[in-house]
Amino acid sequence: MNAPISIPETVPDNTNRLAAIAAGEPFTSEIHPELDQEQSCLETRNFNLHYGAKQALFDINFKVPKGKVTALVGPSGCGKSTLLRCVNRINDLIDIVKIDGEMTLEGDSIYAPGVDVIELRKRMGMVFQKPNPFPMSIYENVVYSLRIDGENNKKVLDEVCERSLRGGAIWDEVKDRLHESALGLSGGQQQRLCIARAIAAEPEVLLMDEPCSALDPIATLKIENLLEDLKGQYTVFIVTHNMQQASRASDYTAFMYLGRLIEYGPTPTIFQKPHLQETLDYVTGRFG
Repeated sequence: MNAPISIPETVPDNTNRLAAIAAGEPFTSEIHPELDQEQSCLETRNFNLHYGAKQALFDINFKVPKGKVTALVGPSGCGKSTLLRCVNRINDLIDIVKIDGEMTLEGDSIYAPGVDVIELRKRMGMVFQKPNPFPMSIYENVVYSLRIDGENNKKVLDEVCERSLRGGAIWDEVKDRLHESALGLSGGQQQRLCIARAIAAEPEVLLMDEPCSALDPIATLKIENLLEDLKGQYTVFIVTHNMQQASRASDYTAFMYLGRLIEYGPTPTIFQKPHLQETLDYVTGRFG
């Protein structure tokens, strides 16, 4: 786990940068050199997104290292969830969305003409801020992705169910009620079930949008410990408003503001000695 947030003694004074961004002036992201040494799982190049006439993402050049946990932080409305939801093309459901630039998963284009979105989404797991269990049993929720791919071997399904529920830190609470409705679980339990469901599909990348917002501190810690265990096996891309969580649970942290990527680097550096004053001000609670 990474060290807790601490305030460095000195950081270069660039206090007018956010005002310039708000005024629409060009901006170059501060990308730390350590990222050049990483193999990328997910990558964007000059990626832009508009909601009608309003631009929400501006020239995002960004890569998510393979087998690592990457946290995306920033004030509400900065575009972090929008960027995350571009990965599994949920934003396609909004008619007024227009996208340009490139986004790739393991080198394969996500937005190229002819991409099978259903097959694309099988390569990634998604956990939303609000729990969304299916109206079926706990067991069937977890093994759903295997069922739709034609897996009916009970031994395989049983093994995946138990492994995934243990990974979601909920096995001990539900092991005697697997065939009861998932809708009967508490909100926090439902969210952990959704994490278990995502893990069951063994995705190439696990997308998590504020996954712990409905969980108590004990359950949140279990999930953070789970993220540590998942590193290497999965690539995890997580949006969080919780600075302590980002500091504890991630390898890399990216700071966004008004649709721009401001600074992106190793989590200990971002929280202890960032390159930009604006990043320091945000992670230490001086704004946002």
